[in-house]
Amino acid sequence: MSTIEDLTPEQVAARLKTGDAALIDVREAAEFEAEHIEGAQLFPLSTFDPNQLPKDVPLIFNCGIGKRSAMAVARAQQAGYAHTTHLAGGLAAWKAAGLPTVFGKM
Repeated sequence: MSTIEDLTPEQVAARLKTGDAALIDVREAAEFEAEHIEGAQLFPLSTFDPNQLPKDVPLIFNCGIGKRSAMAVARAQQAGYAHTTHLAGGLAAWKAAGLPTVFGKM
């Protein structure tokens, strides 16, 4: 069974600000291009391969509301990775917390 650690938007923002983690967005490309968190890296869940994830930094997964990011954590753990964190509530929670997003491709 997977262990998933829910992080608040504020906790994620703090880790990203210090460079303590990489943010992995598992939404689809069109969703990502429409709006995303600055610095997020796109790894769509539909083609998700844990073996292609960055290995040199702790990862935080995010999606729209938190469901797909939890699935990505589980898949990464099944592949032998120790990643356990995701943005609880996803991009919706991030925006509700008043945190900034960017639009368009990075």
